[in-house]
This record gives sequence, C-alpha cells and structure tokens, in this order.
Amino acid sequence: MKLFFISDIHGSLYYLNKAIEAFNMEKADHIVILGDALYHGPRNPLPKDYNPKEVASVLNSLKEKIIAVKGNCDSEVDQMVIEYPMMADYSFILYNNKRLFLTHGHTFNKNNPPKLANNDVLIHGHTHIPVAEKTNDFYIINPGSISLPKENNPNTYGVLENDKFEIKDFQGNIVKSITL
Repeated sequence: MKLFFISDIHGSLYYLNKAIEAFNMEKADHIVILGDALYHGPRNPLPKDYNPKEVASVLNSLKEKIIAVKGNCDSEVDQMVIEYPMMADYSFILYNNKRLFLTHGHTFNKNNPPKLANNDVLIHGHTHIPVAEKTNDFYIINPGSISLPKENNPNTYGVLENDKFEIKDFQGNIVKSITL
C-alpha cells in the first residue's frame, strides 16, 4: 500500500490541483490530509487561487481515498461541506507492524508527543516545515505544506511505501527521506 500525505492546503485550489497531479503520478492508494484544508487562518496570507468552495468539491470527488484529521484552521462548518470525516483531532493507521499517529501538530508534536510505543510514527503538519527524523523512541514526520511553505522550503508532500517515507517537491525531487 502506498500512502500520499498532504497538509496545510489552506483553501488553495492551485496547490491542491498540483498535489492531486502528484498523487496520480505517484500512483498512491490513499490521501492522508493532516488538517487545515479549506481556510487560511488569521496568521497566514491568502494562498494562490484561494477558493475553499472549489477545494471542497475537488476533495469530495476523492472522498473514498481520503483519511483526514482536523487542523487548527478547520471547523464544524467545514464538515458541513466535506463529505468524508475530518473532525478528529487524531487518527491511527496500522502500517507494516507500526502505528502511525496522524494529527495536525498544533496539539501533539515533537515538543508535546502523544503516548507512543517504541518505533511508532508521529505524522503531523501545522509548522509548514518538512521533517523526517528519529528520536530515541519514535519517528517524527511532517510533510510540510503544499500551499504555504515556511523557512524557504519548497511546496511539499509525503509518500510512504515499503517503510520508506519521502518528502518531495512538486517536481518529484526528494527533499527529505527516512526509512521506518
């Protein structure tokens, strides 16, 4: 199974379409959205082609392939237009005998990790900065932001296949990589 990870869409139709192109190019099985799908929030600038209504339509067309968690810019009104569950603060995926803990990152993160077993994987967004590292006990991964990257990082997404997590830019170049 190949998983495709995106975070921090922030209502950008342009960058969501770029991510969907990458999803199709990667031939992934599922899209994992790590929050902040429709709105940009008060701290962020408007992203390119800001169009939350159309972003919802595109995401709804892929609802059978999406696993999502709630970001700090997501709200109950978003769930009214989104046709897949997206209001959980966190979720789990069992992947090759590892537990993937999915969350947005504004609550659980490197500085405030959830209770994880040895070699579990914490995957979150929120910071808009790609991360792929191992601590003493668990892995921490952040695929970055598809629409509003920070600290001079490119727009990025993540792919997990055969225990290898790669964070890539939209040209398919590997930005960071880690083997789980």
